Amino acid sequence: MTEPIHSAEARPKAGQPLNIAVAGLGFMGLTHLKAWRQVPFARLCAVMDMSEARLTGDLSSVGGNLGVAGEKFDFSAVRTYRALDRLLADPEVDAVDICLPTNEHADAVIAALRAGKHVLVEKPLARNEKETAAILAEYKRSGRILMAAQILRFSPAYVALADALKTAGRLDSAVFRRRCAAPTWSGWLSDPSRSGGGIFDLLIHDVDYCVSRWGVPSSVRAVGHEDLPRGIDVVHAELQYPGSGPVIVTGGWHHPGAFPFSMEFTVVTDQCTFEWTHGAPHLHVYGPDTESTNRDLPTGDAFAAEIAYFADCVIHGRTPERCMPEESAQSIALMHRIIESRKRNGETIPCKI
Repeated sequence: MTEPIHSAEARPKAGQPLNIAVAGLGFMGLTHLKAWRQVPFARLCAVMDMSEARLTGDLSSVGGNLGVAGEKFDFSAVRTYRALDRLLADPEVDAVDICLPTNEHADAVIAALRAGKHVLVEKPLARNEKETAAILAEYKRSGRILMAAQILRFSPAYVALADALKTAGRLDSAVFRRRCAAPTWSGWLSDPSRSGGGIFDLLIHDVDYCVSRWGVPSSVRAVGHEDLPRGIDVVHAELQYPGSGPVIVTGGWHHPGAFPFSMEFTVVTDQCTFEWTHGAPHLHVYGPDTESTNRDLPTGDAFAAEIAYFADCVIHGRTPERCMPEESAQSIALMHRIIESRKRNGETIPCKI
């Protein structure tokens, strides 16, 4: 692909802060607002939401599954909007952080790019390949920065694994698992026409990480069960890569209630095994014979790292190579191949993406 030309005119002037607007003040909007506070060269200048209460800065009732507590923000110096088009018409806004429901991503991203704004959009980039194709076409025309917020590319354990795999030899097998109770904090998540469904919304993280490490597989096959009225949406998917062992992505939504969020991975190469479980401060590395080590993980905020990276790309006019929009689009296409295979009870689906 030919990289977009990110013009100097689209960047903040030297010594001026990057003016940010956050669209959508739900769970992820709250999470991103907290992360933006940790970026010293960025300034929150505008927010958009349909809720008048949230536009006052009162996000104390907002919650989710990552332990991010709601709080009250001071929006006295922040312009507030109830409509995205009004926010995008604000000439002071340099970049828009889109935290709207998934079914609104495509239209919002395209409108923001056309308005001359740089765009960070919470994962997934969109719901399907038609939408991602339209987004990428506008992105290539726009000369602006676009990045989907795929948090695993900035999460300490997954960053450490990516670094270790560079010299760890041939991949023999990998298992990535992610599970939680069906979400209750946002009604739109349980509507597949809006969220894409449980496994699409949740396991896009792990599928995107696999694309970032090994590219698009040659084929996939998957089995599982979907019963969204009861909050069940689970899958066991095998990504097949030529010349390496199976890569398994498994998990999904379990019964609503107290079932905890968890994620983990086990990756085996011809030299060693890497293992990590949600909350562990170390990446466990098991070598030949009885050799084993624990690699300490940094304790920084992955969301702050992700958002600071996007902001730095905007400031310097750099394409976000650590989180390319094209790869985010590939991950969405791959998730749909997994869902198709599950519907066909494990039929192997080629991945010509």
